Amino acid sequence: MPGSKNLVSLVTKPLQYLVQKDRMGSKIKSVIIGTGCYVPENIVANEHFLNHKFFEFNGQAIERGNAEVISKFQSITDIEERRYASNDHFASDLGLFAAQNAINSSGIDPESLDYIIVAHNYGDIAQGGTRNTAIPTLGARIKHKLGIKNPDCVVYDLPFGCPGWLQGMIQADYFIRSGDAKRILIIGTETLSRVTDPHDRDSMLYADGAGATILEGMVGDSRGIISHKTQSHTFSEAYYLFSGLSSNPEFEKEDFFIKMHGRKIYEYALTNVPLVIKQALEKSGKSINDVNKVLVHQANGKMDEAILKRLFKLYGISTPPEGIMPMTIAKFGNSSVATIPTLLDMILKKNLPDQELNEGDLVVLASVGAGMNINAMVYQF
Repeated sequence: MPGSKNLVSLVTKPLQYLVQKDRMGSKIKSVIIGTGCYVPENIVANEHFLNHKFFEFNGQAIERGNAEVISKFQSITDIEERRYASNDHFASDLGLFAAQNAINSSGIDPESLDYIIVAHNYGDIAQGGTRNTAIPTLGARIKHKLGIKNPDCVVYDLPFGCPGWLQGMIQADYFIRSGDAKRILIIGTETLSRVTDPHDRDSMLYADGAGATILEGMVGDSRGIISHKTQSHTFSEAYYLFSGLSSNPEFEKEDFFIKMHGRKIYEYALTNVPLVIKQALEKSGKSINDVNKVLVHQANGKMDEAILKRLFKLYGISTPPEGIMPMTIAKFGNSSVATIPTLLDMILKKNLPDQELNEGDLVVLASVGAGMNINAMVYQF
């Protein structure tokens, strides 16, 4: 075909340019310019569960005393207490508070936001039931509550399990590096306490909270997102976390609660999360020796410690550096999409003892959760 060579050249040249540009590092970097979080004031200690009646999945009552059940739970998870939202607060309220915090810390005009991405799993749920109101989306509710009038500020929700906030960061990075957006607000908010089965031991894991970050595109900046990697394992793993009826066969309400196969999730996370982190590091061109902090989803204390050890073993290092993985789960529990942005905000605002991030520090962020989904990001401060 006449001229086909020139046509191929025209088609392939931009592709080659993009590949080359990606290897060199995009000129536009997604930089965190503001963070915020909201931690509910209601503290719920482990002793709160002493009078609960726990059942196995099969409906058989657990005969061991609750003091023993709680003691074993704490030894496995490190959780001593968690936070529950006030009765008059919804997930969108918690997200609003975190967003306002992030906007204030950034100093930007919220009308200048191009996107608001809200990660969550259950939407707005009122106290006393597990039904949610899906319309309008949490993103629409939060934008409305922020009073933003700009119609070009696009909002949407992202249900992606516990890795939802981090996946929102990843999607925001694509928008910014494409040139489609300049500033994006990413929120993770959840009220898991309202979808937990009071007769399931796993209910002690979950908590409420919200965290937020603002990304801005900057040219020629050494800071920002360097790389990321996401995987979804659904062939055999899709229902490791699921919605189900109460474990108590005589429970009167027919509500659906969050349920999990804990042992399978533990084994899955240990096998796969370190590998995904390693792939993200390889994409960044960095080594584990360059990493200053590892911010992992606060899911289970012992599981997170095991993930960290497995990660360093992939590099032939038997013992991870002390203090490289900050933890908040002992006091805040597992607030799903809110755990990492809350942890990040606390460190940056020096609200976490003996933890700090300095200029030039390289940070790995990683999460795992329902789906089953895993993601990891490498970020340079």
